Amino acid sequence: MKRLTGSAKVISAILAQEYAAYAKTQDNFDDIVAEIIKNVRKDGDKALTSYAKQFDNMSIETFEVSRETIDQAFEEIDPEVLVALKNAKRNIESYHKHQVEPGFVDAKTDGVVRGQLVLPIEKVGVYVPGGTAAYPSSVLMNVLPAKIAGVPEIYMVTPPQEKFNPAILVAAALSGVTKIFQVGGAQAIAALAYGTASIPKVDKITGPGNIFVATAKKQVFGQVGIDMIAGPSEIGVIADQSANATYVAADLLSQAEHDRLARAILVTNSVRLADEVDLALEAQLQTLPREAIARESIETNGRTIITESVEEMFELMNELAPEHLEVAMDDAISYLPKIKNAGSIFLGHYTSEPIGDYYAGTNHVLPTSGTARFYSALGVYDFVKRSQFTYYSQDAVITAAKDITKLAYSEGLQAHARAIEIREGVNVDD
Repeated sequence: MKRLTGSAKVISAILAQEYAAYAKTQDNFDDIVAEIIKNVRKDGDKALTSYAKQFDNMSIETFEVSRETIDQAFEEIDPEVLVALKNAKRNIESYHKHQVEPGFVDAKTDGVVRGQLVLPIEKVGVYVPGGTAAYPSSVLMNVLPAKIAGVPEIYMVTPPQEKFNPAILVAAALSGVTKIFQVGGAQAIAALAYGTASIPKVDKITGPGNIFVATAKKQVFGQVGIDMIAGPSEIGVIADQSANATYVAADLLSQAEHDRLARAILVTNSVRLADEVDLALEAQLQTLPREAIARESIETNGRTIITESVEEMFELMNELAPEHLEVAMDDAISYLPKIKNAGSIFLGHYTSEPIGDYYAGTNHVLPTSGTARFYSALGVYDFVKRSQFTYYSQDAVITAAKDITKLAYSEGLQAHARAIEIREGVNVDD
């Protein structure tokens, strides 16, 4: 991997410039996606059928995946994969149940009741990618938090296939998806946002996808809610001389194999480790089935950054705010207070990032491209909305009236003040 040295500010500025150059290339898709969305809004299912033929080379008569097809998937799935999915489901549920918010009622002041209702979103759409790999884990990660939140209707969209990977359909059934529709790309996002004769309009859309999907989510935001705008996958590894170079290389490749645009970044204060990781990367790449993708990612976007101290390693990673952050150091848990910005954190030499991708129960739908500075992993809280409620008795209104009306008049909003004065018994017509 290319090596960089320097202060955290200098290195983060270099990496930010590199990402900005990538981001600029994504603007080319805005007009294409806007046209797709316009056509789906106008022509509905007819447009979806046309795009399935154009983009997927599929003639689709019925968008909904039948119960028979789902049942057949249960017959065809590898029994050990089914067991793994069920175990992962159990772990995801046990973790995400801790995120449930109960709401509250505050009635400590005479005549005043305040509170908050936590209510599930009514309809959610989940996008599950197709393409070069199948992602049943993404089904679990998106759907199960929504189910725990109490969302009553969850619709899944995924690109049409001649033959679906059975694990995708089984994961959807295990998670409790209401219906599955075979439609992909920007047209699927448009269908969920605006509805068609076949596909219901939803209130929020979640799930990862390619640049067309991400751009479509950005363009329909406001009409519906979205989870986030996700960029290419990324991993940051903080490692010192105690790290195992073979482990570190394997973990860097675990993200590099996703996408040629994926970013793998190693930050270390050990030149020896950096040299050993380079050798391990080359050895592992030569036997990796997705070598072409991973090699381009590592050679084009991979970076090894050499720092002088442990403090600088964490300072730099906090500037980068990576999607996945591994701390490959002895007593890694003791360094947790040093981490300020990361989507998901993996502590210790044995806690490889794929543990979080598939099994631990933490969510793998994560903020990318530095957005971990202000976004969080997908969770139950993404599938609820919070409604405030207030009750004031007449006496409580009279007690508070002076403060309220003074503030209203100070803002020049006389009708606001009058609405209170009327309840005090003031003749507002005088």
